[in-house]
Amino acid sequence: MTQRREPRPAAPLDQELAALGWYHDNLTRHAAEALLLSNGQDGSYLLRKSNEREDLYSLSVRGKDSVKHFHVEYTGTSFKFGFNEFSSLKELVMHFANQPLIGSETGTLIVLKHPYPRQVEEPSIYESVRVHTAMQTGRTESDLVPNAPSLGTKEGYLVKQGKIVKSWKTRWFTLHRNELKYFKDQTATEPIRALDLTECSAVQFDYSQERVNCFCLVFPLRTYYLCAKTGIEADEWIKILRWKLSQIRKQLEERNATLSS
Repeated sequence: MTQRREPRPAAPLDQELAALGWYHDNLTRHAAEALLLSNGQDGSYLLRKSNEREDLYSLSVRGKDSVKHFHVEYTGTSFKFGFNEFSSLKELVMHFANQPLIGSETGTLIVLKHPYPRQVEEPSIYESVRVHTAMQTGRTESDLVPNAPSLGTKEGYLVKQGKIVKSWKTRWFTLHRNELKYFKDQTATEPIRALDLTECSAVQFDYSQERVNCFCLVFPLRTYYLCAKTGIEADEWIKILRWKLSQIRKQLEERNATLSS
């Protein structure tokens, strides 16, 4: 006689997610967009399972006239969202309850205001979290946006050493996706050069120059020496550039693993 197999008990995380009122387990991307655009409002959001990997979830957020999708990664012991890491689902939920401001590399800024209750196809390309900071009591979105930290993009003036003539010139730098461009000044429309960060092997402080607050980017054929106005500004550039390099390496390792499997 064949013994009937009892259903396996749900994992603790599955139980926690099932208890979360704005988690939509089987909702696809297109359905989420239709739901939020037809019934939601600016700042409505929901969490759903991603079809890309078992450890990925999707945060779908409605702006004024569109829906953006962001990755939430589960490591097995914590949740990662943008630059933030949360030790539990409860901690992640509490963070969203504080109405954080998020934005994408395309410049859209959205305050998470309204969790959409549970009652649809996964995108191949997700927006990267550009701005992610908690709203503070007594402050409005317009107060916060000018001071919000840029996590995926950065721009500003740096002093750069020339390649042939080792003189120093002030240039306007912009960091977007995997490119670091520099222009003659902030008003210039065409860059002097665009540096492909996939070819950069290291970013580090540099103490070989007579100037202070300097750092360098190491490429196969050239090392670029740059100096910021302050040590804090130089540290910010180094941190975000190193994060970019770590993301590039991670994507390369995942691609190689897929090809070899």
